[in-house]
Amino acid sequence: MPQPIDLNIVLLTALLNPVAIVVAFWMGMGADQWQKLPLAAFAAAAAGSAVVYLAQRLGVPGLVETARAPAGIFVAQFVFALAWAAAGYRFARRAP
Repeated sequence: MPQPIDLNIVLLTALLNPVAIVVAFWMGMGADQWQKLPLAAFAAAAAGSAVVYLAQRLGVPGLVETARAPAGIFVAQFVFALAWAAAGYRFARRAP
């Protein structure tokens, strides 16, 4: 029987993924309407998941344990990236 996955590792992997943070914040800054923030979060979660997958395939320590939870990582990254995109949208300079 497989061992259960530690939820803390999944959440920390999603929360501390620099690719998802940068993509979400950057796309949030470029959004001209708040309705585009979920799209920015989805793109950031997809990019972050791709990097996590590559790191798992390369055997990066700490990420090997998350190999059985890609959907959980994607969903958590989407939620965190939505907050980063909202921060980028909020702090972007807009002309009146």
